[in-house]
Amino acid sequence: MNPRQGSRPPLLSDVAVLERMATDLAAKFPGFFSEQTIYRYVFESYTALRRTAKVTTHLVSLTRKFATDRLTALAQSEGAIMSDVPEVLFVCVHNAGRSQMAAALLDHHARGRVHVRSAGSAPADTVNPAVREVMAEIGLDLSKEFPKPLTDDVVRAADVVISMGCGDACPVYPGKRYLDWDLTDPAGKSAEEIRPIRDDIDARVRALLAELTTPAATR
Repeated sequence: MNPRQGSRPPLLSDVAVLERMATDLAAKFPGFFSEQTIYRYVFESYTALRRTAKVTTHLVSLTRKFATDRLTALAQSEGAIMSDVPEVLFVCVHNAGRSQMAAALLDHHARGRVHVRSAGSAPADTVNPAVREVMAEIGLDLSKEFPKPLTDDVVRAADVVISMGCGDACPVYPGKRYLDWDLTDPAGKSAEEIRPIRDDIDARVRALLAELTTPAATR
């Protein structure tokens, strides 16, 4: 199976691995999607990450995570997989700071009561090191997180989409709740300067969680 026509071709050393990955994911989503759809998602995910990832050592493993999450989101949006908790998507420009902190904090506080994703309209190479530092201070490890491109499937799967400066890059679908959090961009700032941003996000996330998990909350 060839990668999507017109995209940057994968490294020859990765093609066989990606094809095996697609076969594995076909078994993970039996009867949900055609073989062509799964192969397309795998190669598209690889290409998208390769454009932004500074380090390619773990590109294939990151591709598996990214493609799996996208296929799950697609299955949810099409009703093939039903989610019994609210789906929240955080979006900022680079997915290297604000949206990563918000996703980690909500996931931590929710403890399974909410499912969280994050993405960027123009993803950076890596998560901001100072952001990783201030999150580690409160016991949240972002060392395995990576900036992910914003894709249509994750927006369609979300119940709540929270933007943090992505502007018009966020697709709008009826029936979803859209919020815009006016937050300072931590890019180029020190850990000391980022801590207040982290704490502001934490307060907003706690309020959102309380709202989403009350009996009267609607999806």
